Amino acid sequence: MSQAAPARVRRLRREAWGFAIGSLCFLVGALPWYAGWAGAVWTNATFFVGSLCFTAAAFVQLSLSGRRPPRGGTNSADRADWWAAAVQFAGTLLFNVSTAAALAAAIARPDAVGVGWRPDAWGSVAFLVSSTLAVVATRDRGRLWDRDARTWHGTVLNLVGSLAFGVSAIGAYVLPATDDPLSEPWANGGTAIGALCFLVAALLSRRSIDRDAATDSLHGTGTGTI
Repeated sequence: MSQAAPARVRRLRREAWGFAIGSLCFLVGALPWYAGWAGAVWTNATFFVGSLCFTAAAFVQLSLSGRRPPRGGTNSADRADWWAAAVQFAGTLLFNVSTAAALAAAIARPDAVGVGWRPDAWGSVAFLVSSTLAVVATRDRGRLWDRDARTWHGTVLNLVGSLAFGVSAIGAYVLPATDDPLSEPWANGGTAIGALCFLVAALLSRRSIDRDAATDSLHGTGTGTI
């Protein structure tokens, strides 16, 4: 990461770990054997904790990693990059609300049918829009505020993960006639696949941050500012 100050590198590491831990929570929570072992309350608590990690990481990405709100002279790549982070942050807040509601419902009636959390439609749409904007930003990486702010492996994996969350949201749609979800396999599988994609993207991002920070230190270039 060229011209990366130590403080900024620490923030980027926190961002990567926040997304990684949040993704792991969603991945584990979507596994049927974990739900059967932990029960409704703890499974939904796992999703809720994961959503908080997502929100914390998204806040770092939006506010503390060097991005600035678009201005009149902002190039198209930076504009798409900032809006990708902003929409993603909004999506994590929507997941905070939906996971908190699912947890409250599980605490109130842990044996009730359908208390498990699945990606809600609005949060999933926000993630999909954010991932698409990130891909747009990555098309012109050389003009970004930081050329490593977006990488192809990260944006593509996050886009696939967002699509999987969208499939999960569709599968979790409750049919009015039967009060059953449209497809339980879609709901569980989409959540697990999406979380796995987010997890891999976050871990690859963490590795890139460490590698680039080490390179900058070796060459004495780690003196940039945020």
